[in-house]
Amino acid sequence: MRSARRPLRYTGNMVVEKAAEAAPVVPLTLEGSFVLHQMMRFRRAAFGALDRENRAAIASEAAAAAGLLEQQSSALFAMLGHKADLLWVHYRPNLEEIHQVQMGLAGLRLAEYSEPATSYLSVVELGLYDSTARIYRSLAERNLEPDSDLWRQGVEEELTRQRKAMEPRLYPAVPPGRYLCFYPMDRKRGESRNWYQVPFAERARMMHEHGMIGRKYAGVVRQIISGSIGFDDWEWGVDLFSDDPLAFKRLIYEMRFDEVSAVYALFGTFYVGIRLPAAGLAAFLNPSG
Repeated sequence: MRSARRPLRYTGNMVVEKAAEAAPVVPLTLEGSFVLHQMMRFRRAAFGALDRENRAAIASEAAAAAGLLEQQSSALFAMLGHKADLLWVHYRPNLEEIHQVQMGLAGLRLAEYSEPATSYLSVVELGLYDSTARIYRSLAERNLEPDSDLWRQGVEEELTRQRKAMEPRLYPAVPPGRYLCFYPMDRKRGESRNWYQVPFAERARMMHEHGMIGRKYAGVVRQIISGSIGFDDWEWGVDLFSDDPLAFKRLIYEMRFDEVSAVYALFGTFYVGIRLPAAGLAAFLNPSG
C-alpha cells in the first residue's frame, strides 16, 4: 500500500515536485507463466508387490503421459535425498491449465502408488526496479498527475512494451539443464531488519548488485524467479538449471555475501534432482522389468 504523500505544491519547478510525489514504493513487476512444483513419494514396495504385467502397464502409461507433458513445458526430475522421489515442474499460461495437469497426473494408475510430499505454486516474475524509477520519472517530466488515469495509462503502455520484449523470459520452456535446484525464499520482515521498510532507491541498489552476481553465471546456470506472494507460504520460488551441480553451490554461496542476501534473505527447503526423461521413467519405476 502506498505510503502517505505530501500535497503537490504548484511551484515553478513542478516537474521536481511531481517526481518527488511519485517516488515509487512498490516496484513494478511483469508476470508470465504460472509454475507448479509437485514433489512426490513413490511407494516402491507396494508397486513391487504387483505382478510383472501390471507393473509394466502402469509404467508404460506413466511414461506416455510424461512424454506428452515434456512437449508442454513440463519436466520430471529424480530427487536426491529423503524429501521426495520425483519432482514435476510445470509452466503453464494460466491456473486452469495448471489444474488440468495436476488432475491428469492424479488420474494415472501410478497415482495409486505415489503420494504428494509437498508442492509449490508461483508465477514467473520479472522485477523492474530500474524500470520503475525510470518510468515514474518520465511520467513526471510529462507533467502527469501521479496515480491519475493518464498516469496509470502511461505505466501500462510501458509495461505492455516490456512484456512483449520479455515474452521469452516470461513464458519459458523448461531449460535443458541436467540438474535442478529449487528453493523458496522470503525477505526479512523482523523487528530489526525489514526489507519492506527500506527506501526504494536502496532496495534498487541492492537488487542491482545482487543481479550482477547472477550474470556472472550466465551460460552455466539458468535461473527462473517466480513470485508466490498470495499463492504459497513463501514470497518467491527460485529454479536453477545446470549441467554442473556444483554451480548451484558456487552461485548461492557467492550470493550469500552480497547485502540483500546477507542482511535481508530467508531461505526455505532446497530440492535437488536429476532430469528424468520420459524414456527413462519406466526403468526408474520398474528397474527389474
